[in-house]
Amino acid sequence: MELYLYLLLALGINLVMFIPAFIFKTDRLTDISYGLSFVTLVAIAWIVEPFSIENTLVALMVTLWGIRLGAFLFIRIKKMKRDKRFDGRREHFIKFLSFWLLQGITVGIVLIPALLFMGKTDKSTMSVGILIWLFGLLFETIADSQKFNFNQNPSNKGAFIDRGLWKVSRHPNYFGEILVWVGMYVYMFMSFSTLEKLWTLSGPVFIILMLLFVSGIPTVEKRAEEKFGNNPAYLEYKRRTSLLIPWFRKK
Repeated sequence: MELYLYLLLALGINLVMFIPAFIFKTDRLTDISYGLSFVTLVAIAWIVEPFSIENTLVALMVTLWGIRLGAFLFIRIKKMKRDKRFDGRREHFIKFLSFWLLQGITVGIVLIPALLFMGKTDKSTMSVGILIWLFGLLFETIADSQKFNFNQNPSNKGAFIDRGLWKVSRHPNYFGEILVWVGMYVYMFMSFSTLEKLWTLSGPVFIILMLLFVSGIPTVEKRAEEKFGNNPAYLEYKRRTSLLIPWFRKK
């Protein structure tokens, strides 16, 4: 199956989910559709592409990540009721639609390496990629869990998290997310030709750029600055703690 058809499918899934989300002005479908899009595309690829153990493993890696993320975000939005990212957007057709379109495009681009790999008959893999993926998944899961539990504790109301993995990185969940996709790319790397190695790199590079400069870190940092920007303890935490890559705190 051609890659552009998968991209159209990703856009189609998100457009279908956009309709009820816009009509009912709900945020509960937004994050669910993200993980669901990934899972749906690799499930289709697993069915239509030549069967192999390697394809099954890639499909499982994407599916486990997608189900984990989707379940976490669904539980979180049920508690939060609304996602502040969409304040001023969910009421406007074009603004809200642009988010859903970007989400569909993101899914299609990030999955380029996996979908191309699954369409190949001859495969060569690097097992170290699985270890990187697993470490990233665990790191992201632990970071999300720590922050969620912190925010659910009434005694922490109005406070910022600076413990656990959040003590060594201001965005450990995004660090884990990046490792998930880098790990999968490393696992599939040897199956690609020299040219394919270069253009399939667009997958992990795209998610890294999105998290660093678009919908990830900039959004969270802006909200934190608005909420804690006058808090000396937060400013000290920000000064001493690595933005993304876990590291020892500055003195």
